[in-house]
This record gives sequence, structure tokens and C-alpha cells, in this order.
Amino acid sequence: LPISEAKIITSKKEYSIYVELANTNKQRAIGLMNRYSMADNMGMLFDFKRSKRVSMWMRNTFIPLDMLFINKYGLIVNIHEEAVPESEETIDSYFPVMAVLELKAGTVDRLGIQIKDRVRHEIFDYK
Repeated sequence: LPISEAKIITSKKEYSIYVELANTNKQRAIGLMNRYSMADNMGMLFDFKRSKRVSMWMRNTFIPLDMLFINKYGLIVNIHEEAVPESEETIDSYFPVMAVLELKAGTVDRLGIQIKDRVRHEIFDYK
């Protein structure tokens, strides 16, 4: 998958992260399955192309993950930390989102990411 830069903008700092963009049904279905490691400054950005409530899961995903649920303006509206590898429990966005950014577990805590922080990437509409 192509890699591009995204910025996570917290109240304290701006962080660069490099993301693989999953923007087809097949890419989103596979996600980070069958991988055993991921760099601290990497992630996968799931682009759903339109705002909707989404559910994620960890089937065949071996890396514990933090998930950022992001609306069409790049605003983080929900966060799920420490998703359990290989769990089939659904992780709900609870709100309409356009994207989910999956990061290595512990990243949310390490960077101090909170709901209402922003993610800047070309897929989002900045107003």
C-alpha cells in the first residue's frame, strides 16, 4: 500500500506519522492482519470515503493496537486503546466517522492523544 505522511495535532505538540492508506474494501478488510511488528511512527489509515458508524475487530491481527476514530474534518471523536490481538470483539466508533487510524498500542498514551485532537491528512476536509 502507498505510504503517506499524516500529522497528529495534540494540545501540546504536532507529530508526524507515516501511514499506509487502506481505501478499498479489500484493503480495509485485510488491514494489519498477519503482521507481527510495526514501527512506532507508522500506522494504517482506513478511509471509508464517507461518514458512517463503523466497527473494527482484531481477527488475525497480531499487534496490539490503538484506534483513533476520525470525522471528515480530521477531528478525533473516539479512541480505543490497547485492542487485544486476535480478538473478534467489535470495536465501535459510536459516532459517524470517515476514517480510523490504527497505531501501535501505547501510542495514544505516549503522545498524549485525546478526543478533539486532530489528524491532518489529504483525505480530510479542513474547514
